[in-house]
Amino acid sequence: MAIRRKRELEVKDQDTQDEKILDVNATMQGSLRFDDPVNLRINGRFEGMLDTKGKLMIGEKADIKANITGESISIEGNVNGNIKVTKVLKLGKTARLNGDVETPALAVQEGAVLTGQIRMEAGKSSGWSMKSSDMMTIYQLAKYLEVDRGKVSEWVASGVLPGTKENDEWMFEKSKIDEWVAQGRIKA
Repeated sequence: MAIRRKRELEVKDQDTQDEKILDVNATMQGSLRFDDPVNLRINGRFEGMLDTKGKLMIGEKADIKANITGESISIEGNVNGNIKVTKVLKLGKTARLNGDVETPALAVQEGAVLTGQIRMEAGKSSGWSMKSSDMMTIYQLAKYLEVDRGKVSEWVASGVLPGTKENDEWMFEKSKIDEWVAQGRIKA
């Protein structure tokens, strides 16, 4: 994970009603992944990819530009990116979400803004519901973009490539890759 230090990184454990919360007040860039459940609250800026287990809370002053996967996510701040949730997504009254959402449960307070598509399927706990032809592995993506697999892996590691991790394998949605290329983000 790359961290840009515009402000001093503040990470603190906080006890709230017998619940430990990892509070992050920083500007960060890259990929952040938690394999074990954690209660994480982000109050700063984050850009890249975020994969969490447990509860993710995005504070009112947070500015996030990332695709996010998690179990339980609540948003109070700004998020630009797609979100996949296995349990519940909560949008507070100050939430501003620009991206597609997949969740089995959604709670939205009056005042929240969501721009994107919502896909809800009760009891669903796996990734996006897409035809396999819409999804590509790293190998397939490298062939599709006509670049070396190492370059695709480098983009994934730096967090600039829009993809999701499913069963320890990176998967890429063809339409998102086409959009990424059209926006001129590809630099071979």
